[in-house]
Amino acid sequence: MDTDEFRKYGHQFVDWIAEFLENIESRPVLSPLQPGDIKTRIPQKPPLQGESMEDIFREFNDLIVPGITHWQHPSFFAYFPANSSPPSLLAEFLTAALGAQCMVWQTSPAATELEDAVMDWLRQMTGLPEAFSGVIQDTASTATLVAMLTARERSSGFKINNQGFAGLEGSSRFAVYTSDQAHSSIEKDAKIAGFGREHLRLIETDENFAMKPDSLKAAVERDIKNGITPCCVVAAVGTTSSLAIDPLRRIGEICSEHSIWLHVDAAMAGTAAILSEHRHILEGAELADSLVFNPHKWMFTNFDCSAYFVKDPKHLVRTFSIDPEYLKTDVDMKVKNYRDWGIQLGRRFRALKLWFVIRCYGVEGLQRKVREHIELARVFAEWVEEHPDFELTAPRSLNLVCFRFNPAGKEISKTGLERMNKDLMNKLNKTGKIFLTHTKLRGEYTLRMSIGQTNVQKKHIKTAWELIKEKSKEI
Repeated sequence: MDTDEFRKYGHQFVDWIAEFLENIESRPVLSPLQPGDIKTRIPQKPPLQGESMEDIFREFNDLIVPGITHWQHPSFFAYFPANSSPPSLLAEFLTAALGAQCMVWQTSPAATELEDAVMDWLRQMTGLPEAFSGVIQDTASTATLVAMLTARERSSGFKINNQGFAGLEGSSRFAVYTSDQAHSSIEKDAKIAGFGREHLRLIETDENFAMKPDSLKAAVERDIKNGITPCCVVAAVGTTSSLAIDPLRRIGEICSEHSIWLHVDAAMAGTAAILSEHRHILEGAELADSLVFNPHKWMFTNFDCSAYFVKDPKHLVRTFSIDPEYLKTDVDMKVKNYRDWGIQLGRRFRALKLWFVIRCYGVEGLQRKVREHIELARVFAEWVEEHPDFELTAPRSLNLVCFRFNPAGKEISKTGLERMNKDLMNKLNKTGKIFLTHTKLRGEYTLRMSIGQTNVQKKHIKTAWELIKEKSKEI
């Protein structure tokens, strides 16, 4: 493909994207296809000869797009927001064109220095102390793994990187703690980091699904008594199921007392800290050793862009630094080489899209949109509470509402309620007009209304509520 043809299709693709965004509400939110519908139409063998871009793009429209679940649809209320925005898309286009590998300063000075600057912007925007330094990881799952590995090395005196676990005394050396509402990635990370599932302590939560500090303290003291070293606590600012906020200050005090690494997982909810009225969600974060939140969830920056902050980068760099001859440069002692700040060696220029978004919206523009989403969730929760046949299953937290259908005046078993609400959710999703997902809170089947898509408005949640009420009558 020469530059003339590239220019032709580049313009065509941008026009397609603009039209796609303008008319996305005409598409079903959840793809209606069945398993195998796409793969059976793809040739089993790759083409021997190159095909025209015209044919490829036609099949993109005919084959691929119908199989997409539209996360950018304003009636996408499932899972969590993974929103984007036009400035982010444009920056991603430029990032792909530059094709830079941003592993060390020398491989792209602008990428390193922009990342350094933009991460400090985020630190200021969320009110984190000046002691924190930031780096962009791909996902919060990776950032939490980075935190666990750093905690492991600090607790072992940096011996495991050199000798492995076999070089330490005892086979049950370390324990990791998190709440019984924690994200599944924490268990996965504990396994990858070598702690083992048996040494992951799931701490009891209160009536609001937040970690109980007294239960954490008891678990820590019990492990110490049994010769196990408490290594890392992962606290949640916004649990996955109900967006519960763990009490960071009390947890941080326990960690400080016992020299335990405190990592804060604020993957989705952390964005709310850019609002002064919600900055309390990070109260006590100054006691943390590390914290992560994802601009690619609720700050209109397309995937992937996970903001990881660490209080003492020395531990991080010592855990991950490598120094092969082919990566040495004359300026290494003067700059940050982000290859030493995480797992990846090769790194994308993720800071560019974040820079575009913050500059295009401005802090006040970002605050306005996030504030609107939280207000929409408040309104939706109010509608649920006022209706006799529906109820909240957890306190409304920020932009998430957990609720279920429970008809007034009827005694329905737990199994019956689960069957009814599952049926309701499936009926709603099959309409293509909205997309909801579920969770279980202490065994109770719960519907989740996650409001954070870039262009969602009150009319969208109003339509969703009317549809929910309509379909509930069919149960």
